[in-house]
Amino acid sequence: MKRLTMMLLGLMACGQAMADDAGQRVAAWAPSVTPGGPAFHAQTLRMVVHPSVGGTAPQVRVSNLYGTTPLQVGHATLGLQANGASPVPGSLRPLTVGGSASFTIPAGGEVWTDPAPVEVKTGKNLLVSLYLPDAVASSTFHQDAFETTYASADGAGDHAGDVDPAAFTETSTHWYELSAVTVAAPKHDTLVAFGDSITDGYDTPVSANARWPDALARRLVAGGIPLAVVDAGIGGNRVLTDVVPDVARGVSALKRFDHDVLSLPRVRTVILLEGINDIGNNAGPDGGPLTADHLIAGYRELIRRAHAAHIRILGGTILPYRGAGYFSEDGEKTRQAANDWIRTSGEFDGVIDFDKAVRDPAQPQRLKAAYDAGDHLHPNAAGMKAMADAIDLRKVR
Repeated sequence: MKRLTMMLLGLMACGQAMADDAGQRVAAWAPSVTPGGPAFHAQTLRMVVHPSVGGTAPQVRVSNLYGTTPLQVGHATLGLQANGASPVPGSLRPLTVGGSASFTIPAGGEVWTDPAPVEVKTGKNLLVSLYLPDAVASSTFHQDAFETTYASADGAGDHAGDVDPAAFTETSTHWYELSAVTVAAPKHDTLVAFGDSITDGYDTPVSANARWPDALARRLVAGGIPLAVVDAGIGGNRVLTDVVPDVARGVSALKRFDHDVLSLPRVRTVILLEGINDIGNNAGPDGGPLTADHLIAGYRELIRRAHAAHIRILGGTILPYRGAGYFSEDGEKTRQAANDWIRTSGEFDGVIDFDKAVRDPAQPQRLKAAYDAGDHLHPNAAGMKAMADAIDLRKVR
């Protein structure tokens, strides 16, 4: 009963902290999360967070969204990354909830930590560490982080406050139990890049921040445009249907939009780029074949929800994919029909022609060779930059 009371008081206090400066906060980093993460036992996780904008008083959203049992956090810290799992000496600060250094999140829940006394610099990495003292059967996670996460060995105990990285003997390229970091940045708003593996940055170099949303964030900073950019991409994700049984590919865009977009502070604009996995898998509603009309109906629903929340939504055209493993002539017809609607319907608040930016002019159903990561589906780092460069910054303001 005492633990439950402390948890509820923490949630209330944290909620009040968010409410007190809600008009000043933006999301500096917010990966989408899915079920299916690995188990942990008495381990400490140290994760690298790359904020798109700077600010003060960072808060972390710790997530048990897909957990089936309560998640206990015994100790949490935030600091500036020096290199690898090493923080800048003297930069580690405790993350608390309602002033408590330990807290429990119910299954299906999330909690915001109290504001931490840390100054966040644009593009300068943070380290967020979580000590999980109890067994976690299956974690809430983001599978394709393309960033190194560090962990102590099973049963190694609490190392959240360690400056010496020696205890972090295991690595992965996933993020665990985190779904956002916000900062106080009064002049900024939030832009959400919402999509699948192409937005998630599949097959870009680890720790290079070479996804197209990263490149867009750097363009915005260089242009003095006050927009934070978060990447809400999930590899394999679809607009209309869940990916079963591979739950790490996430619930559908229609199901996750409210959490991954609408729950974040001060969202001004969404860039939607999704649909190729619906097409490639011929995944229509109720297990039937896909038509362009099905996909358009999904887009219309996302547009409706964005507009109901007074958020602008820009439509990105679907990239060419001839040569990819799931290419088909019927799928190509659906892609062309969907892109024609995106370009001409006028229902989005603007259009970003990603297709045109990366296709081969001589073979427009294919990615340009210089932009092809090798599977004829995903752009490489140069292709990601070309996508970001194709965005008219006047449209996202």
